[in-house]
Amino acid sequence: MAGLQLTFVNFKKNAFIMVEGNKQIADRFFIIRQGNVRISKEVEVVQEEGGNILGPGDFFGVVSTMSSHSHIESAQALTDVTLIAVFKEQFPQLITNSGGAIAMKIIMQFSKRMRYLDEALTRITLKNAAGDDPSHLFNVADYYAKLKQYNQAYYAYSRYRKYCPRGENFDRAGDIMTKIARFAQAVKLDFKPEEINRNYPKNAMIFSECEPGDELYIIQKGSVKITKIVDNKEVLLAVLKQSDIFGEMALLESKPRSASAIAHEDCVVMAVNRANFERMASTQPQIIARLTTLLAERIWLIYKQLANTLIDDLVGRAYDALLIQLEKNRMDVYDTRAYTFAFGPKELANMMGLAAGEVSGITAKLLENKNIQIQSDKFFVQHITEIVKEVESYRRMQKREQALKNASLRRF
Repeated sequence: MAGLQLTFVNFKKNAFIMVEGNKQIADRFFIIRQGNVRISKEVEVVQEEGGNILGPGDFFGVVSTMSSHSHIESAQALTDVTLIAVFKEQFPQLITNSGGAIAMKIIMQFSKRMRYLDEALTRITLKNAAGDDPSHLFNVADYYAKLKQYNQAYYAYSRYRKYCPRGENFDRAGDIMTKIARFAQAVKLDFKPEEINRNYPKNAMIFSECEPGDELYIIQKGSVKITKIVDNKEVLLAVLKQSDIFGEMALLESKPRSASAIAHEDCVVMAVNRANFERMASTQPQIIARLTTLLAERIWLIYKQLANTLIDDLVGRAYDALLIQLEKNRMDVYDTRAYTFAFGPKELANMMGLAAGEVSGITAKLLENKNIQIQSDKFFVQHITEIVKEVESYRRMQKREQALKNASLRRF
């Protein structure tokens, strides 16, 4: 490809190309030119769609490379293979040279993978979360109305009436909207197609979970919080800032929104529809590379969270959840420095999919470790590496117990 120096590498049959958990950060991914490669994980946390045997034109290692994290899977040559190695810094040029085709293929695969894994994680940790039924919009509206958060309530009621014109609560939603209209001054319902840059005042709902969507958004100014109503409680999933992208799943897969987006402060966002997005794939490689990095980061995190659910001991799971956050923030996990986490026991319970009451006993066990404290309602560790030591200890314990269980089963 013009202006792009790609490297071709060869591996013999049965050779390992990359190894899961390798602490060395991945700096390149691979496109298969010839041969077949098997992708595997030490623990298959969820059976993925599409299988694990890859052939010419397929790619692997993108998640680790674009997220700048260690590998979450291993790759082994099933035959003699020839691969094209693409370094992370080469990705924007690769997008340009391919007219966006390669980027779109990667993004669409990432999107499908992201949706599948996110649904699996929701089933395990947020057991009572609503699916994609638009009638849930009324429940979202009612939740905010009871809290007197009328901007969010009015928006969700209006979307319920739009998408459920024959819904059993259609008239009731209209009556409530009339009563709260004067308190809902920050509501932004509709924009003209040419209004690409959109202003949202603080507490305005940009979109609600379960409503259809055909746009993604890039934050130009301010911040946006991503939330979900679960068990009649608002779960904060993320707070996004300038240059972050959100809402991409609905655009890429034409499925209802999986969470709500609310202006955390006054903000300006750029709305991108499908036609604009496809043009951007070939004309604005830096934005597409940014989206690929974002999806890779999310996929990496979900894999880690799904693996966390398979740890039997809840204290071991808690230590692992802390380690995930350290890795997510790209801390050197073998550092001996002190570290203050940005959350406390309540947020840890949300991360682990536990009820708030369940985490008190776990927190007490964590605090038996003299290196861990609660300061200003946040976890504090005197030596970061202490978290790794505890996680590795619990993992060894679980492996021994599993080996004993397997040996016992073989005897019968």
